[in-house]
Amino acid sequence: MAQSIIHLEKIRKNYYMGKHVLEVLKGISLDIFKNEYVALMGPSGSGKSTLMNIIGCLDTATTGTYILNGHDVSEMEDNSLADIRNKEIGFVFQQFNLLPRLTAAENVALPLIYAGQSKKQRHEKAMHVLEMVNLTDRSHHKPNELSGGQSQRVAIARALVNDPAIILADEPTGNLDTKTSYEIMDIFEKIHGSGNTIVVVTHEEDIAKRAKRVVRLRDGSVESDSERQLINEPISQ
Repeated sequence: MAQSIIHLEKIRKNYYMGKHVLEVLKGISLDIFKNEYVALMGPSGSGKSTLMNIIGCLDTATTGTYILNGHDVSEMEDNSLADIRNKEIGFVFQQFNLLPRLTAAENVALPLIYAGQSKKQRHEKAMHVLEMVNLTDRSHHKPNELSGGQSQRVAIARALVNDPAIILADEPTGNLDTKTSYEIMDIFEKIHGSGNTIVVVTHEEDIAKRAKRVVRLRDGSVESDSERQLINEPISQ
């Protein structure tokens, strides 16, 4: 039986504004399994960003259960959530979020500082994951010396450096042109092929088509959940 990396059970998220209650997530139940490649989609206001924040341990549900790689994170305090987040999840954001004064290799190595690894260990691991994204030749360059696609590859390498259980990518191609977007998605396919679990949040259909499974949200609920049989079906240019 496949191992569930993400188990969400009846997840609700409410926001309270005075006496008014805004229900953003309305009892979502979802399992994502080890080495799955899932696209999470939905229109603006569907709840996909809120769900992503809960999956990423950046926020907590109002009610419901969330088991992340065997850890019940539903009731964790902020410090424990931060520890789990650093160990279990690698984030890739639309804005890259690289520190401008650090080189590519130093940006990639940042999570390892919090993990307590030596400078030598950090550098070796950073160079290893930069090689995975074909960017060793730019390791000494700072973000302002990199293209958008190169910056996103640095961000992907940083997400990989801690050997996380999940790569969580939020609109990873949102700031990139079409050609560069496909190059970045090729890298995600390569990462998935090496055994990583990937969840991509996107509103772009052609990006979602690269995933094996598409979960669509609407009005705070799962509208559809389809596993794609043709992983590499042609993409309209």
